[in-house]
Amino acid sequence: MKKIEVENNIKIAETLPSSFYKSEVIFDELKEKVFYKSWQLIDHESVLPVNTNAYPFDFIKDYISEPLVLIKDDNNDFKCLTNVCTHRANIIINDRCKINDLRCMYHGRKFYLDGKFKSMPEFEDAENFPRECDDLKEFKIKKLGPFLFVGLEPSFDIESVFKEIIERVSFIPLDKLTHRGDLSKDYLVNSHWALYCDNYLEGFHIPFVHNDLNNVLDYGDYDTEIYENYNLQVGYAKDGEEIFDIPENHIDHGKNVAAYYYWLYPNIMLNFYPWGLSINIVKPINISKTKVQFLTYVFDESKLETGAGSSLDKVEREDEFVVEGVQKGINSKFYKAGRFSPSKERGVHHFHTLLSRSINT
Repeated sequence: MKKIEVENNIKIAETLPSSFYKSEVIFDELKEKVFYKSWQLIDHESVLPVNTNAYPFDFIKDYISEPLVLIKDDNNDFKCLTNVCTHRANIIINDRCKINDLRCMYHGRKFYLDGKFKSMPEFEDAENFPRECDDLKEFKIKKLGPFLFVGLEPSFDIESVFKEIIERVSFIPLDKLTHRGDLSKDYLVNSHWALYCDNYLEGFHIPFVHNDLNNVLDYGDYDTEIYENYNLQVGYAKDGEEIFDIPENHIDHGKNVAAYYYWLYPNIMLNFYPWGLSINIVKPINISKTKVQFLTYVFDESKLETGAGSSLDKVEREDEFVVEGVQKGINSKFYKAGRFSPSKERGVHHFHTLLSRSINT
């Protein structure tokens, strides 16, 4: 397959070609080369309250259905293990529960809570047993405040990313965030998953697509900061709109910051508002359909319907309309690639650069 290259110099670079979004081969390759090497959200640590210590889940539900189980040990430390028995591959834990050890119900193989092999009936005559491969594989967990993330074969260390994010939003009480199921929602978007990310990664479209949001944000000051494996869009508010109360020793003190929009390669969005946090997870379904999961966590309900963080459902519907229009247009015989606005589309260029590097490895 011909390599897909994106020029590092945004002033002369072209976007990913339309063939990238139309190729089933590339779509399948992205699963192995991008998503298997990504970090994904497990959940808020409250997913395991006092009366439970085991939570089964898939790495990316309905896309990469790798069975995993989150374990909280007696010291309240978290571990993530494969949820597949090393004997005959049965799923070990099927529901959230309280356990003393991990026991496969198929033939009775047991594991300690750290995944180490514990016992197995009818194996007295087995030679060279147990071996290291009879233990459950453990996967790395990293925390962003109370949020747990896991990587199967991660291509980068997300710990330094989280450290930088925590430093920037240090004034937000992450430990006081409460999940609001009534404000959380899944959206089905009829487009390639990368087109949805393309749209998220620039504020260029705000004056043309989001009238209400444009009345809140100062488009002229909208800024994008590029880092190695993530980027940050800072939305500044017009006078009189809701903003963060930023302390004096902070880099953004004195600025009218209405929102911090973090994007973690390839598919996680962390949107911080004065009322709390909206986490968006973009999950591919097929080449022209995507599920976007919105998870809402609140610490100040009085600000929910104010500022840049209000009317998120309306903003999402407006985004879906244009993204689905692009999905239709990307299949045109006469569209091949576009150019980047050097001032407004640095986030999209960053994304395309990372994707091209991943697909060419």
